[in-house]
Amino acid sequence: MRIPFNRPYLAGRELEYLAEAASSGLTSGDGPFTRRATALVGRLAGSSALLTTSCTHALEITALLLELRPGDEVIMPSFTFVSTANAYVLRGAVPVFVDIRPDTLNIDERAVEAAVTPRTKAIVVVHYGGVACEMDAIMKVARHHRIPVIEDNAHGLGATYQDRPLGSFGALATQSFHATKNVSCGEGGALLINDERFRERAEILREKGTDRSRFFRGQVDKYRWMDLGSSYLLSDLLAAALTAQLEEFEIIQQRRYEVWQTYHAALAGLDVVRPSVPAGSDHPAHLYYLLLPDLQRREALLRHFAERDVQATFHYQPLHSAPAGRRYGRTGLGGCPVTEDVADRLVRLPLYPALSDAEVDAVVDAVRTFPGI
Repeated sequence: MRIPFNRPYLAGRELEYLAEAASSGLTSGDGPFTRRATALVGRLAGSSALLTTSCTHALEITALLLELRPGDEVIMPSFTFVSTANAYVLRGAVPVFVDIRPDTLNIDERAVEAAVTPRTKAIVVVHYGGVACEMDAIMKVARHHRIPVIEDNAHGLGATYQDRPLGSFGALATQSFHATKNVSCGEGGALLINDERFRERAEILREKGTDRSRFFRGQVDKYRWMDLGSSYLLSDLLAAALTAQLEEFEIIQQRRYEVWQTYHAALAGLDVVRPSVPAGSDHPAHLYYLLLPDLQRREALLRHFAERDVQATFHYQPLHSAPAGRRYGRTGLGGCPVTEDVADRLVRLPLYPALSDAEVDAVVDAVRTFPGI
């Protein structure tokens, strides 16, 4: 496509840092660039961070830290990526899928409390598009029932809720640095730790179940197999690329905001629903979507874009009705009608820093000339 849906952004120093990492010989996990990137992520998220190979793997670590057992239940939205559910299903837990709000497309806080049972061991929230869930209400439910909250913050690095960074509310949170995210190293992620009770064990789980991190810090004279775990460390080569991106975070964000705001202003007044950002939420311009009146017009708009060499796309399909969702999970009371409706009507527009003004105008023109709206 002349205008692809995503074009990975180069901040400028990625190749320089990659060469430095490669020539140092310290290319495995927890090298110098890992330490630099970890500090930058921690400052942006207001949390203690550990880099991982992906957001998926960070979620898997949260399941291990919570010591989930077969039959335990984890409340989560049906409108999310499969990794949000897979991480807990792998431990034998049952995802309990609840519906989303029609305005922000975030988990409906009213449905969360209704889904709590004696088997509930965690509440997982997903900040869709980096717009915050209603964390005050969700944290109130979690405290009342003494259930930990996990934030899947794959979209939300740099975003805030009531002036507090997303990823700093739950006991644990996760980040993604996949190629489609605001800052990226191709594949990568981070575990954010806000409850220090989990810190030491998280290091062990991330290092194949060993206390190798303590050994390298000189805290033990040898490292041993201490616990469950896997190889969740990000290579220092990828951390080098990530460091270059994180150092230019404000520049990346500035252009993303410009594109987001241009879309929002130019597409006002059409027969489509635009993103909603509640007062008290500061989003990171991760994505821009439109909700068409129905599935037929969504599909027609996608064809209309393709005819103009613009690549737009749909997004999540409901997990509760997917084959694996029916096999491994269950649906909360009332079902997920909003999720089912939104999944059929949503279109995401191209949004990345390398979009030129002319390309943004071409996307806007493609929407405004579509006869279905």
